[in-house]
Amino acid sequence: MKKDVLIEIKGVYRQDGDEDSVELFTTGSYYKRNGHYYIAYDESEVTGFEGSRTVLKVEEGGRVTMTRSGRVHSQLIIEQGVRHQCHYDTGYGSMTIGISGDRVDSGLTDEGGRLEFSYSLDVNTLLASENAVYVNVREQPHS
Repeated sequence: MKKDVLIEIKGVYRQDGDEDSVELFTTGSYYKRNGHYYIAYDESEVTGFEGSRTVLKVEEGGRVTMTRSGRVHSQLIIEQGVRHQCHYDTGYGSMTIGISGDRVDSGLTDEGGRLEFSYSLDVNTLLASENAVYVNVREQPHS
């Protein structure tokens, strides 16, 4: 199963009492391999990662791995109740950050669906931001 899909992503970021959000509507691929769902898409200038490809791997049991390759390389692991040390490339340099998973809620099926996850990001154990990501995947209409 591999499908061309429409992907709607909303990211909400809270930092120092300020809240910002970014929305992305794009096309990409959706497939299932070894029991895990994958959502893959190319980044755009809207997200600041133009020239990169992002793959979300959604595992049963509430773990999401976000891998970015291309112009920047990073891998974030979001797992509810667990803090992971992750590699993050800003485009200006790379660093190790802590990712503490708050919530992973997947409603993905073979047809598509929704994925929501939230996490806290820390640098040197100091809270940098709180993040929530909402993803909606649906099949592209056939022309």
